[in-house]
Amino acid sequence: MRVMGVDPGLTRCGLSLVEGGAGRRVTALDVDVVRTPADVELSRRLLAIADAAEYWLDTHRPQAVAIERVFAQHNVRTAMGTAQAGGVIALAAARRDIPVVFHTPSEVKAAVTGNGSADKAQVTAMVTRILGLQAAPRPADAADALALAICHCWRAPVIARMAEAKARAEQARRRYAERLAQQRKATG
Repeated sequence: MRVMGVDPGLTRCGLSLVEGGAGRRVTALDVDVVRTPADVELSRRLLAIADAAEYWLDTHRPQAVAIERVFAQHNVRTAMGTAQAGGVIALAAARRDIPVVFHTPSEVKAAVTGNGSADKAQVTAMVTRILGLQAAPRPADAADALALAICHCWRAPVIARMAEAKARAEQARRRYAERLAQQRKATG
């Protein structure tokens, strides 16, 4: 499975592409950081991020896009910019019918380090080790984008099984409700 990982941000937006193999084997195919200057108007910054994302989507053709879910931050302005950057990338993927999944920071940290409270240095070290890289990806936004893609490669099978189980449970619930309605009608 080819997964594009996205660490959204207005100043630095990490983009990565990882190929998941048998078991937990993953291979890094590409990584980059899109930078936009703070003195440029917001719409132009979002356009630059969207253009880069569209290029990546069209060039690499991922099967899924994993974006970091924005959690409440102390700086509301930073949180808004992060959410907007993630939104333009999710939109670009949706226009191409590429599934988008949002993972929380703690889910990503737990997946790659085993600790949902790991710091950036631990995440970077594990990403470097998991992917067998000669050097740690820099800046941290690149490592975070790779961690998101790895997390999704490893979690996607579980997510799919859970969705199947939920669909089966809903189908069973509907059948039960229909039988119950028929019984009430017959005795009514």
